[in-house]
Amino acid sequence: MVARRRKRAARDPEKGILSPPGYSAIPIKFSEKQQSSHYLYVREHKVREGTKSSWPQKRTLFVLNVPPYCTEECLSRLLSPCGPVQSVELQEKPDLAESPKEPKSKFFHPKPVPGFQVAYVVFQKPRGVSAALALKGPLLVSTESHPVKSGIHKWIRDYADSVPDPEALRVEVDTFMETYDEKMAEEEAKAKEEEGVPDEEGWVKVTRRGRRPVLPRTEAASLRVLEREKRKRARKELLNFYAWQHRETKMEHLAQLRKKFQEDKQRIELMRAQRKFRPY
Repeated sequence: MVARRRKRAARDPEKGILSPPGYSAIPIKFSEKQQSSHYLYVREHKVREGTKSSWPQKRTLFVLNVPPYCTEECLSRLLSPCGPVQSVELQEKPDLAESPKEPKSKFFHPKPVPGFQVAYVVFQKPRGVSAALALKGPLLVSTESHPVKSGIHKWIRDYADSVPDPEALRVEVDTFMETYDEKMAEEEAKAKEEEGVPDEEGWVKVTRRGRRPVLPRTEAASLRVLEREKRKRARKELLNFYAWQHRETKMEHLAQLRKKFQEDKQRIELMRAQRKFRPY
């Protein structure tokens, strides 16, 4: 009986697919000649409530276990039956950044990481995500109409792509420098506006822009700073908090009483010495 079950499992490998919790498995094959399937694990991309994300909610599909031969174009083509695909991006690991990212450069970008990757697939409509979660396979990556190059053909294509077009490179560099110059001009204008202007505590920020005289601190600002420092010291000061503070307070009080007693005693003796009999 055990041997029969093993044979059935070997004959039907599509059943009993193990996948991470919350993910759906989509079998793919490189070509029709490949017998075994590779599995993509997909789920809807979600973030915690109140957290910003650079990917649109309810329209983004998160894909795990993407093989090296599966490019962004291949993923877009494989998932296009589920609905119009807006964009596909491959990454080495999941994106945890909350702020929107800058557009990727065609020429200035790090080398692709060899090995399996993750992907973010953005559909134009939310129903594309639900259709992709219910997608059955196996899907073919390389077909007669859309062949995927491998081996020496892939190396030749990569080498040809590594040689940039001079005109396109010049346009991208000029665009980048214009954007950079605009950003630096905005920062300089902002620094000029803030130069010599005291903050809420009355301090003036010193910059490297030159030796221009800054505005002196006004009397009202100085009084506000002194009052704020006085309140800070009052909050930090703790009276009679430790046992030694109690002892020192008592000793100082006794010393003051002894000193006052001696002063009173001397004053009484002086009054007695100056006392005279004056009947008239």
